[in-house]
Amino acid sequence: MDQLQCIRTFIAVVDAGGFAGAGRTLNVSPASITRAIAELEAQLGVSLLTRTTRVTRVTDAGAQYYEASRRILAELEEANLAAAGVHAKPRGRLALTASAMFGNRYVAPIVVEFLRAYPPVQAVCHFVDRVVNVDDEGIDIAVRIGELPDSSLQAVRVGWVRRIVCAAPGYLSANGIPAHPRDLIAHTVVASTGMTPSPQWRFWEGGVAGTWEVRPAMVTDTNESAITAAVAGLGISRLMSYQISDELKRGQLKTLLTEFEPQPLPIHVLHRQGRRPDAKVRLLLDLLIDRLRSDASLN
Repeated sequence: MDQLQCIRTFIAVVDAGGFAGAGRTLNVSPASITRAIAELEAQLGVSLLTRTTRVTRVTDAGAQYYEASRRILAELEEANLAAAGVHAKPRGRLALTASAMFGNRYVAPIVVEFLRAYPPVQAVCHFVDRVVNVDDEGIDIAVRIGELPDSSLQAVRVGWVRRIVCAAPGYLSANGIPAHPRDLIAHTVVASTGMTPSPQWRFWEGGVAGTWEVRPAMVTDTNESAITAAVAGLGISRLMSYQISDELKRGQLKTLLTEFEPQPLPIHVLHRQGRRPDAKVRLLLDLLIDRLRSDASLN
């Protein structure tokens, strides 16, 4: 068996978590999988996997070889597509993810624009309020809000969001405007656990971070319902700037305590295909970066 086929077999074993799963993925016998891994380890002179009757684990050398092999195969596939003339014709499936509300409001319209221009492409969108593992769940593009951990993903910053304290004009007329975070204790508060699970809100004063306790009259696990309650005049809430951009423009909500806001959070577009992603991923990346960077509510 040639080394390239052995590498593909090794990747299948790691992705499937075992020899049996890799055999089903590749539609070959377990004996063929075993032989391919043995040949590859013999060629390299290192153990890539440790095997028992119950579990298969990747060694440290195997983990490094897996990542390098994935990159090499991705570049090889790109080269093959380019040589065949397919590189300039985006087609096939791509998967992307973003948080639920940001995905619905900002990413989905861009995806619609993209699919109208390139109908041979199928986009699978995961707009959920959890961190989707890009590698484990086969994600091509991710839009993330917040500081990024170190990773091998390629990241491009496209904007910023603020954490805004806000209330409806009617509520402020009836109850007054807080001048300092400590004043919030005397106000009715609408708290979103998606934004801040703790009953303490963090602010900055004189360049120093501090927390002030709030006593929510309403606690909700969706930002949409917190916005509804705040617009209705129930009380003061704290939300991301992108979540209430329309309500602020319409004058339904007013910003409060802006001089005490924490540092804004960056928005990044990430992808996992190295410096030269394939045509469909590259084109959608370019469109996302252009549209998000030009959106005044994010910059």
